[in-house]
Amino acid sequence: MRIIPTTENYEAELAELSSFVAASTASKRRKEDEKWFKGSGKNLNSYDLDEDNAKVVCITDGLTFLGRAITERLLLHGYTVRVIVNGPDDLERLRVMRDGTAAFHGRIEAVTAKLTETESLVDAFDGCNGVFHTSGFIDPSGVSGYSKCMAEIEAKVSESVMNACTMTQSVRRCLMTSSLLACLWQNGTHFDFPCVIDHSSWSDESLCKDKKLWYALGKLKAEKIAWKIAENKGFKLSTICAPLITSSNLLLHNPTPTIAYLKGAEEMYENGVLATVDVHTLAKAHVRVYEEMNTTVFGRYVCLDKVITREYEAEDLAKETGIDLVKIRGDKYYYCYRDNSTPFSLSNRRLSSLMSKSPISCNE
Repeated sequence: MRIIPTTENYEAELAELSSFVAASTASKRRKEDEKWFKGSGKNLNSYDLDEDNAKVVCITDGLTFLGRAITERLLLHGYTVRVIVNGPDDLERLRVMRDGTAAFHGRIEAVTAKLTETESLVDAFDGCNGVFHTSGFIDPSGVSGYSKCMAEIEAKVSESVMNACTMTQSVRRCLMTSSLLACLWQNGTHFDFPCVIDHSSWSDESLCKDKKLWYALGKLKAEKIAWKIAENKGFKLSTICAPLITSSNLLLHNPTPTIAYLKGAEEMYENGVLATVDVHTLAKAHVRVYEEMNTTVFGRYVCLDKVITREYEAEDLAKETGIDLVKIRGDKYYYCYRDNSTPFSLSNRRLSSLMSKSPISCNE
């Protein structure tokens, strides 16, 4: 596995890379492991990879706003990161990323794969101990950057990734980036006030469809199918449900996903569930959760920094995202005088407990 240096002869280079992957030592090791296990009578899932393999991971999209932050954090923790690419534009972006992290570029690898094809992903994952499924899907021609059909693609890719993880002998765990939107769209009567939304909460699929919240529906369906496969196969999966991702230069990196997430923002704000998280905070959480999965700690987590409940907070978010303030907090006069009571409250206690167990290393 290696970085493809240029995009001038993309098809030839892609073919060369595919051949290289197919003939790699990782594939050979997989066959040797299979032969050894058949003769040993031991359980393959209980087998610990050697230290080198344990530090090799694949990320389904290491070139996005969040994906790059996770990749850089993994490099700081000593991992070799295999990034899935799918076209000349991806190769160029990876080259730029490699040049920007010169001290680690020998541990950034490129591999071609189609996210909807399980066999393609098996080849890409082969030799990796873990997978970070960070891919999201945005349709520029769709409403708010995300159309109804994208929800089905999101679920299909999640299914392909999880099936590939369970079929690839070297892969022991998968960490999936989900969304807080998969938790917070609740329906029906709640007897507790406020109703607490945490890692155990799931959005109502019918409500998402009725409100045409396609981005929320896509994340919900993708996460549910991932958990179904993991439970059926006895495979280690963790998911991180993230709110709106922010940074100091958000408009340069993440405009379309931000618009998609904020569909329904007025209702989220009114209900007390409009939250944000800094991209670097979220990247740290990904690496920490992944490393804890090496033991028996895995599951579902909510990661957030702040909940937008005040007028001035909504104004700050509007400036940060470039979104019209009215689309975030509505245009009703009483919002300026509302108290801080809301029908829902958010809790990230499970992740906070995990993150506080011991100090975070690597220049926190």
